[in-house]
Amino acid sequence: MSCIEQLKYKLYLERTSFKEAREYIEKNSEEVYYVDPGYKIFKDYYIIGAPPVAMGVRGKEMLFTYVKPCHGTFVMGIDSEEEINRLRENEKGKIKRSLKKGPKERTEPAPSSYDEIWRR
Repeated sequence: MSCIEQLKYKLYLERTSFKEAREYIEKNSEEVYYVDPGYKIFKDYYIIGAPPVAMGVRGKEMLFTYVKPCHGTFVMGIDSEEEINRLRENEKGKIKRSLKKGPKERTEPAPSSYDEIWRR
């Protein structure tokens, strides 16, 4: 097992929270995938974090959280088309909702009177 620090990477956030890391990845990625903690990347590394863990794709770069014991959570980016393709293949069958808030769709018409509200 090698160290991820031996790969050519870029650091975008240092010593941050899981929430801030997820928000950064969501805002700065063209594609966002939500994986479970323990998802394996680069054959030897496991993603750690509070679910759902966001992984982003921006061009040829994959953005992800990296937890270094005693140092905190980091957002890293590594160029790897191979790993991006594997992520797309593994996650294509899973439908994950985005954490971004949008308008909720109604399946029923809105109540038109107080009596209708009371009956529901």
